[in-house]
Amino acid sequence: MQYNIHPLVVHFPIALLLVYSVIKILPVQKWFPSVAWKDIERVLLVFGVLGAFASLSTGETAEHLTKASDRLVETHAFFATATTWIYGALLVGEVAQIFNKRNFVFKGSVYVTPIMKYIEKYISMKEIAVTLAILGLLAVSLTGMLGGIMVYGTSADPLAPYLLTLLNISL
Repeated sequence: MQYNIHPLVVHFPIALLLVYSVIKILPVQKWFPSVAWKDIERVLLVFGVLGAFASLSTGETAEHLTKASDRLVETHAFFATATTWIYGALLVGEVAQIFNKRNFVFKGSVYVTPIMKYIEKYISMKEIAVTLAILGLLAVSLTGMLGGIMVYGTSADPLAPYLLTLLNISL
């Protein structure tokens, strides 16, 4: 017998990544300058992305246990994957910043260092990071709405019928 643990796993990365996006998008650093926001962002991002990958994994099992329409499940899975990779790209930018700041030296670093500097230069740019955070917030919101539609139908969220119409999904 298979159990659907997807609902148990999925809510933590949603919360962590949503809070990360809010911190990244809004000027909270100016509102509360004495807080170590960069450290908070990194912790939220690391655990959010790890949880998102766990959610993708458990979602594969849950996909076979649901009775929702195939189109709805596929669209939910698409936005879940997009969410994971958008925030994953932001995490790679953070790792590149740490790598470049610490000047790690190891065999092969002559090849890795220029790549990490390139990644840091582009992904960690404020404009690109904020844009990715906005896209990630949009993707995680759509993923959550579609997941809610699969579980509760269209009656739980007043925007659900409009989203289904926009995405051309019928139940």
